[in-house]
Amino acid sequence: MYEATLQFAQSLDQKDELRSFREQFLFPQHSNKDVRYFCGNSLGLQPKAVRALMETELQDWAKYAVEGHFQAHHPWFSYHHIFSERLAKIVGAKKEEVVAMNNLTVNLHLLMLSFYRPQKGRYKILMEAGAFPSDQYAVETQVKMHGHKSEDAIIEIAPRHGTHIIEEDDIIDAINKAGDSLALVMLGGVNYYTGQYFDLKRIAHAAHSVGAFAGFDLAHAIGNIPMELHDWAVDFACWCSYKYLNSGPGGVGGAYIHERHGNNPELFRLGGWWGNDEKTRFKMEKGFFPQKGAGGWQLSNAPVFNMVAHNASLDVFAKAGMQALRKKSEQLTGYAAFLLHEIKHLDFQVITPTAPGRRGCQLSLLFSNRGREVFEKLTANGIIADWREPNVIRIAPVPLYNCYEDVYRFYEVLMSIK
Repeated sequence: MYEATLQFAQSLDQKDELRSFREQFLFPQHSNKDVRYFCGNSLGLQPKAVRALMETELQDWAKYAVEGHFQAHHPWFSYHHIFSERLAKIVGAKKEEVVAMNNLTVNLHLLMLSFYRPQKGRYKILMEAGAFPSDQYAVETQVKMHGHKSEDAIIEIAPRHGTHIIEEDDIIDAINKAGDSLALVMLGGVNYYTGQYFDLKRIAHAAHSVGAFAGFDLAHAIGNIPMELHDWAVDFACWCSYKYLNSGPGGVGGAYIHERHGNNPELFRLGGWWGNDEKTRFKMEKGFFPQKGAGGWQLSNAPVFNMVAHNASLDVFAKAGMQALRKKSEQLTGYAAFLLHEIKHLDFQVITPTAPGRRGCQLSLLFSNRGREVFEKLTANGIIADWREPNVIRIAPVPLYNCYEDVYRFYEVLMSIK
């Protein structure tokens, strides 16, 4: 199926229907050449369209000042609305169920204040062991805020002894075992360390079967894997936009809330004037009346300049389509996995699931030795990967801007290390 030759990689690039999208991004330079960039799971590349869009907003600010809220090219009063339809298609939701706002951990806290409401014996949260630290901290402090102890209230699901992947059967078993003590399942959609993609539909169904809510951190899933959050009946989710969504460092985050919750004004949420009913927002009266949908969780007005890159990137996604991106992603990681299997002189193992359906566009290489040395030699040869202590190199062949030749050149450098 695959061949470990440059000619074969280049032949795949010639057949790639998405190859033109690579030209819409800016690459860092190494020795006056574009780097081979495999770090989109940490920070995506800058879309070329960002500069012109940013200039438009700067001109509107200069031209209109405060009147730009209603007269700008994209009026700032309703700026967040321009993202809803495109985000909804990416995560499989209704446009009223998604909103671009804040940053990931802020949104996680806001949503947990709505969906983690422990009462009597139902107070436990289930999450994966080794979750991204920010998720760990958020869950820990939410539990403490309600007067519970982490070691009692948090159920962590870890890989089985001697393995690196969390078995989904173990997640389901833990949910069923917790039963009516479980208030919330809070997992990463894709594990940042291993690249494992969880079956969100199955997990949400299991959570609901015991009366718990199901929420997901989609930082490593959005823009990476097609999802159907509405049809899967996921209660809520949140994400950042600076990884696969290529919206810049600290780029605006986002949130999804299923319509059965978003249209329920009795569900508690923190109030802010941008989450209030738009029709009465400027009456400046007491009484918080949340607008319907995910927008009711907004607090402050949209950070327009922070959102410009998001606008540029979502245009690219709308043109490429998630299904086409997913198909190429599976082929890129499949080719990378094949090439890595050909390397016998370096002592590492790929700890990402082998089945394409269980991973995103990431492979994690666990080194027994020389890992840091290998990482530094990759960097010295213009290969930008990601190092995770104590001994893992993560690579993310992103289908929007990575090509098969990138993957081959990565393999070529590894083969040259003696």
